[in-house]
Amino acid sequence: MPNAEIPLPGAAPGQRGVQYRYHRELFPALHDWESTERSIVEFTGEEGADGLLGLDQMGHFGPQGCDLVAEAVAEALTAGRDSAHSGAAPVDLCELGSGFGGALRYTVDRLAALGVGVRRASGVDLVVEHCAVSGRISRAQGREGMTEICADATAVPLPDAALDVVVVTGSMPHFPDPGGVVREAGRLLRPGGLLVLTEEVSLTPGAAGPSEAFRASHPRDVFFTTPVAERLRQLDHAGFSDVARHDLGEWAIALLADRLKVVRIFRGSVTAIYGAESVDLIRGTLTAARDEYLAGRLLPTLFLARRAEGA
Repeated sequence: MPNAEIPLPGAAPGQRGVQYRYHRELFPALHDWESTERSIVEFTGEEGADGLLGLDQMGHFGPQGCDLVAEAVAEALTAGRDSAHSGAAPVDLCELGSGFGGALRYTVDRLAALGVGVRRASGVDLVVEHCAVSGRISRAQGREGMTEICADATAVPLPDAALDVVVVTGSMPHFPDPGGVVREAGRLLRPGGLLVLTEEVSLTPGAAGPSEAFRASHPRDVFFTTPVAERLRQLDHAGFSDVARHDLGEWAIALLADRLKVVRIFRGSVTAIYGAESVDLIRGTLTAARDEYLAGRLLPTLFLARRAEGA
């Protein structure tokens, strides 16, 4: 499919093409998903939504980050229930910035394992090609109730108060207008609905941004950062209450060290599937992020917030 720009409501000029080119360079093999999936299954001996070693467009945190999101949602939805009524009612859920859908599929499966059914799951992404690949994967896996929506995350074509849960699993740095994305999440959620954000490389302690070394693998026109005080203000202005901020610093440093170790140990197999250039980019991306965590220039964080009643 050609990548001619198609204007979308709320979309920043050129962002669709910028994000497409960056992710195409990072994960070209995923555009030929059927062949890549066969190689993954041959290597791991397993099928499923997590993909090889969590490198299926799941960002810096991989499936472990999705686990955090699913566990936070499940705990919030089942809080206060007694053991006789421990399950949660099925929910309508949306992921903003869903890419090829790997994180959304994994999170839906993880929620099911935790006793939370997802009635309808929507993945919203700006890039038409990402939505097309995600749809092919979901259909191949026989998934029902999962929809790809090609739209800007600040202008999602869903009604007000249509959702119980909105998640962003690491995609916050890819939004040029993160405040607008937070406001849109507030519009989409029903009163009392949940917003869960994993901030992988999007949150800074102050106005100073990450280092130039970080920018070598995280270009400024692809990755945008926000001071933590500004993110809290955005959540407040969007009508969110009960905002809980969880510092993931030590966890994230250890996780990225483990992911880098896995890439190193299985480099030959990963290269055979994704290609040498992709493996080098993955390694450089994870290394740069870990260095920023260690230096305190980026703050890996999980936010959990509720849409205020009557907001």
